[in-house]
Amino acid sequence: MSDVERTGGWQRWQNLLFLHWPVTAGALRPLVPRSLELDAHDGVYYVGLVPFQMLGIRTAWMPKALSFDFLETNVRTYVRHGGRQGVYFFSLEASSKLAVRVARAQWGLPYYDAQMSFHREGERVRYQSKRSRAEKGHLDVDYTIGQRLADSVPGTLQHFLLERYHLFLEKREQLWSGRVEHTPYPACHAQVHSLDESLIAAAGITRPQTPPLAHYASAVDVRVCSLRKV
Repeated sequence: MSDVERTGGWQRWQNLLFLHWPVTAGALRPLVPRSLELDAHDGVYYVGLVPFQMLGIRTAWMPKALSFDFLETNVRTYVRHGGRQGVYFFSLEASSKLAVRVARAQWGLPYYDAQMSFHREGERVRYQSKRSRAEKGHLDVDYTIGQRLADSVPGTLQHFLLERYHLFLEKREQLWSGRVEHTPYPACHAQVHSLDESLIAAAGITRPQTPPLAHYASAVDVRVCSLRKV
């Protein structure tokens, strides 16, 4: 077994809502490490808000019986480094205190404790999150899952926003990268009925007060590889 296989893990990402707004490079550049290039599609940069369910989380050495679940929401943008496209996270909320502490201590990811709930009735979904401490940050979104979209094709905006298989982060002035492996998202339309959130503002970004570009994906099984120094 390789080092990656020993230290990586598995999880299932389910009921993913992808919300995106166009923003300027000037809004993103002060918040993203200089070692990373901002990534744009047709000259447009995006900030994303992605609430979903994390299921069956376990490391490679853990039996399935010890896996656990939680809700997660991330605020992100898109970057490049060394020819690789990836994600840069401004923040991540999780309903598991254990997940927050492990992610912060072991990987240096900006996770926050949050009180979160998910309710689905048919194709209608309500997802809520509120940071547990004094830090500001909340989300309340009500949406309906729409029709299945065609598979994401490289070069399209849908592929640019959804199909990202690397994350980048900086800790102690060192750039790190992690890789995930999963099949392409089974993307669908999503209709947002209401949205109240302050997570993007908490990250230091002013987003447009326009309806987001919304996608939904039912589920993917994911292999998570270890972080490595770039």
